[in-house]
Amino acid sequence: MTTTPQFATEQPSSSLSRRASDHLWMHFTRHSTFGEAGGSVPVIVRGEGAYIWDDQGRRYLDALSGLFVVQVGHGRRELAQAAARQAEELAFFPLWSYAHPRAVELAERLAELAPGDLNRIFFTTGGGEAVETAWKVAKQYWKLQGKPLKHKVISRAVAYHGTPHGALSITGIPEAKQMFEPLVPGAHKVPNTNFYRAPEYGDDVEAFGRWAAQQIATAIETEGPDTVAAVFLEPVQNSGGCFPPPPGYFQRVREICDRYDVLLVSDEVICAFGRLGHTFAADRYGYVPDLITCAKGLTSGYSPIGAMVASDRVMEPFLHGTTSFAHGYTFGGHPVSSAVAMANLDIFDREKLNQRVLDNEGAFRATLEGLLDLPIVGDVRGDGYFYGIELVKDKATKETFDDDECERLLRGFLSKALFEAGLYCRADDRGDPVIQVAPPLTCDQEQFDEIGQILRDVLQRAWQVL
Repeated sequence: MTTTPQFATEQPSSSLSRRASDHLWMHFTRHSTFGEAGGSVPVIVRGEGAYIWDDQGRRYLDALSGLFVVQVGHGRRELAQAAARQAEELAFFPLWSYAHPRAVELAERLAELAPGDLNRIFFTTGGGEAVETAWKVAKQYWKLQGKPLKHKVISRAVAYHGTPHGALSITGIPEAKQMFEPLVPGAHKVPNTNFYRAPEYGDDVEAFGRWAAQQIATAIETEGPDTVAAVFLEPVQNSGGCFPPPPGYFQRVREICDRYDVLLVSDEVICAFGRLGHTFAADRYGYVPDLITCAKGLTSGYSPIGAMVASDRVMEPFLHGTTSFAHGYTFGGHPVSSAVAMANLDIFDREKLNQRVLDNEGAFRATLEGLLDLPIVGDVRGDGYFYGIELVKDKATKETFDDDECERLLRGFLSKALFEAGLYCRADDRGDPVIQVAPPLTCDQEQFDEIGQILRDVLQRAWQVL
């Protein structure tokens, strides 16, 4: 299993590449790749709009927005200037019993944008921390409600929710967890919404959605409603290749959570801030969760920040007596990051980026669906600017590739070939093999066509490695 592309180009290693290989411990990376003959660490030195450049001067279309992050595109000077102004005024102060203006302003703005009564903002520095925070809040909330046994969580198979121990327990990818076990107990998994490989009702997406939602109810009943604190779901599940919710799925899940007195957590670390054409993706699919976790697109990556957004209901028991939430992060709600987030949201408003995604998502989908004539492309799925392309051995039977074939196809060929062709995206096999694309929200048909053309050329050559 790999979660990010691995590259081994045949170009001579630059000084930066050699130094990276010698000293930089990269994330989710096979370092042996760079010890092989000709192995070279790609070094990205500049970005502008939807494009990035490496230290050899080569240009690539950033079709993954860095890592589902750079919503407004690279090189936005006003975001850098917002960071500089804030650093000159107040570079740092913690939110531990104190506030600073930018955190107050950003919390107020997010509360206005969030659905329902989600009016309380707990800042972190990233998405995994936000998920970790949400589980801890859920546990303490139920203790304060006189239900101390409610500590378990339900999440979905193959779903990724982060790397901290609690968030990793919620994650549904066995290969991501096995090296770090034992993890936090109490995390249980249910089927996801992969309709392409539906184990039931494969000819009726609405019936499949009802079935998938019912698996959550069954899991709660099996574990005992008095022991389950929360259900964690992404609006569109990332890992496995962009699984959208079937019609009515989230409405049914909301009913189930209400029936069993379980908190519903919408993990929107990827899906929030325009990726699906809404500030918060729960609005796209018509449900109101009890908690939202978010990060990435809040600053378009120009400075790190994350947040847990909580409903008034969840916050209420923390407002009385000596009660406190004994949890926090030194850099949560950092003044510079908060200032950048405010400037980033200003760009969203001024350039109407959410509406831009809604206006263009049909054209993006149509461009990617044009690849379905290729024998290796089995399914194209997603919403907004967030799509997965599932690769298959046999379209008629949906036969997938075995582990050795995935190794040759994804790591041995596709990651390198796509990058060398000028496209930065993700070739992944957490679940079945997919290519994921999620370009900056500023992209239009010109970039869609470039993505489609490069994918077509590379995928036509992919059979040769099998």
